[in-house]
Amino acid sequence: MDKSTADPDRLARLAELQTVFASSIPEVDAATPVPWCGRWVVRDLVEHLAVIHHWAAAMARGDDAQPLPDTDDLQGRYRECAAELIDTLRRLDPEAPTRTLVPGGTVSFWHRRQLHETLIHLWDLRTAGGLDLVVEPMLWADTVDEALTVMHPRQVRLGRASAAGVRVELTATDAGRSWTVPAAEEALSRPPVTVSGPAEALALLLWRRTDAEDRRLRLAGDPHALAEVLADRFLP
Repeated sequence: MDKSTADPDRLARLAELQTVFASSIPEVDAATPVPWCGRWVVRDLVEHLAVIHHWAAAMARGDDAQPLPDTDDLQGRYRECAAELIDTLRRLDPEAPTRTLVPGGTVSFWHRRQLHETLIHLWDLRTAGGLDLVVEPMLWADTVDEALTVMHPRQVRLGRASAAGVRVELTATDAGRSWTVPAAEEALSRPPVTVSGPAEALALLLWRRTDAEDRRLRLAGDPHALAEVLADRFLP
């Protein structure tokens, strides 16, 4: 089993972020736009995360997610689906093989995937509502790591994205971690692009919630080459 995914603290952090997400729902008008998520408003965002929790719980159990009934109770919907997910993951052996987004995945895959899915959408919700969100740098750094070692390689494997045409090197200055974006062989002959800054800003850059003009980031190299690498299909 991949030890990077089998972290017992991830379930506890997932439950904590779910609680914050649920308590934030009444603080933000459901019609508030979430501009970095296309045409979504907050109602769409909350429904999306609830459905993803419900679907991921079914994937972890190895069965098919059943359609959810219509409801106007956004917070109730989210709490129900969040509880289903966390209860399912707590009950299952993290080392048990199950349906995931990667070959040979185990239940622990969903600990990590749903933690970062929740973190990104919690940022979406609270930022759309003008609310602060304080999360430790090491968790944001793991968001970066998951994006580069799991989610982007899957996009390439499925033919949804191409290997990077330039080497991109990322450094989280507040977490002591660095990464190199997987690149095509011909990219090795081109000057690299380096980006450094807080892990949160790097994670938001990869998930298209910010861009290289973010004042928290320092960039060396061709910004247009970076933009090409992080185009629409880099991550789902």
